[in-house]
Amino acid sequence: MNGSPGFSPPQIFQCDLTLSDIQKNLTSPADLETLATSTQILTSKAEELTAENVTAAAEIVNTLLLSANATESVRVSAVATVSQLLNATIPDDTKENNATLGIHLNTNATQVVMENSFIADALIYIRFPPGEDVRSRQTDLNVSLGFVLYQNDRFFRSKLYMKRRATIRVLSASVRGQEPNMVPQHVEMLFRPRNISGTSLYDFSCVFWNYSQKDWSTSGCSKGNTSDGLMRCFCNHTTNFAALWSFRENYEYAEALGAISIVGLSLSFLGLIVTIIYNVKEIFQNEQKKSLISRLCIYFSLLAFIITFVSGVQSSSRQIDIEVQTDDRTNDLLDSDERIEPDRGSCTAVAALLHFLLMATFMWNSVNGTQILIQKIRRSLPPHWTLLGMALGWGVPALFMGITLGVTYRVDNPLRYRQEEFCWLAALDKNKHFSFEKPLFWGFLLPVGLILIYNIVLLVYVSIKATRKSCFRKSFLECFTLAVLLGVSWVFGYLVLITSGTMNLVFSILFCLCTTTQGLQIFIITATTPTFRATMSRSVQYLSSASISFNNVKFRLWKNWHKNHSEKYREK
Repeated sequence: MNGSPGFSPPQIFQCDLTLSDIQKNLTSPADLETLATSTQILTSKAEELTAENVTAAAEIVNTLLLSANATESVRVSAVATVSQLLNATIPDDTKENNATLGIHLNTNATQVVMENSFIADALIYIRFPPGEDVRSRQTDLNVSLGFVLYQNDRFFRSKLYMKRRATIRVLSASVRGQEPNMVPQHVEMLFRPRNISGTSLYDFSCVFWNYSQKDWSTSGCSKGNTSDGLMRCFCNHTTNFAALWSFRENYEYAEALGAISIVGLSLSFLGLIVTIIYNVKEIFQNEQKKSLISRLCIYFSLLAFIITFVSGVQSSSRQIDIEVQTDDRTNDLLDSDERIEPDRGSCTAVAALLHFLLMATFMWNSVNGTQILIQKIRRSLPPHWTLLGMALGWGVPALFMGITLGVTYRVDNPLRYRQEEFCWLAALDKNKHFSFEKPLFWGFLLPVGLILIYNIVLLVYVSIKATRKSCFRKSFLECFTLAVLLGVSWVFGYLVLITSGTMNLVFSILFCLCTTTQGLQIFIITATTPTFRATMSRSVQYLSSASISFNNVKFRLWKNWHKNHSEKYREK
């Protein structure tokens, strides 16, 4: 500050010295400064340190700091070594942050205050026992306060608190005085948490590191109300403090269905109702029941999917509606830095039912397409085709749904299976990116993609056969009918996933229009068949030929009332 720049005397470093050699030579107090400097140099490249190096260096630092012969330069090198060890290489899924802390000392404060718009990551207020004798001699007692801020919890690995994404910084406080009554009576702290993007604070607990338990403990600590995003802690001792906190995701919940979806699904619903009634009537009147059962199963599964989707796809029990717990309630030790509400509603059941019904629709599409192909080749279906079709159409989707649910679903963590924004299979990772490890991919998109490939191959083969044997108009109608029944329009959904920009918008519109009106398309195809038109014609003729007699009756209540005060009725 007031002099010319200068350097300390150079230290001679022995190039062949290792951390193991330093550990063996710590018994001699004469070489502590050289050993401390050498340890600092050997740990300067934190990314190259192994687990054994970190352990050895930590033991050396501990010995240096506890040594009565350690000078100020020895302690400075030891603290520098600790700082370097905190930057040692860690797994990629843990995020580290460099700690910055503003330190403000006010010896006359009576509470935690911030002056002159001072913004700090942590504020500490220590109150000593009252007493005039202590106050009058405080400057002569050589009382010292010491603080060490660890930028992560590398030296405080907990088995009770699971840290996934949060960064824990540990504040170590120590007080030294010449008299026993200088032990602090009260410690108050304010911590400013570093929020992770897309999350908000849910709860926190005030803890200290218990060396006997080798874990965090809340004994002697309590928490207060939060204000301005700060976590307030109180403890009756000085040690290694931390505020463990849990956050919850800020979800963007799905909006209500748009007008296009509502109109399309409503028309599909009505069309499927009429189509199902017609096909049930045909099954009882037609001897070729096998060829109609597969189509009827398609209509039933698609109708059930539409009803379930419209009535239950929006989550009724949302995490955002649950009260935040950052008040001064019981200071319980948290078990994780992520707050995930246990399953409390029917959203999981809706997701599982939608998964099953949509898979069943695709499976029955394939069964029906295979049936059409067999009939074109053999003219007749195998003897046990109905049972085989039932096993494939209903059994395979139930198997996929059961496996997906059993592997990923847990009552205390339902979001491994489904989404929170709406009741459907989970698809995104913590960074809101599509993940191939989520059940939407391997439990739905992958099997349905294989089914669609099979259906497209069937469509191309049948189309080629139809084009050779009939005129263009008839073959086109036959191919269009088969494409609708095979659910080929769902290919647009896969194109939405792999495109962006204008093409993504185009495919999104086509996907919405084609899928929401699939039931209406089925009805239109059914209505163009000769048998449906004949049935409707007979129904109209029956209604028009039915004779209904009408009677005209008049009642006169007040006629001649003034003569005999009796009621007379005349019928004409």
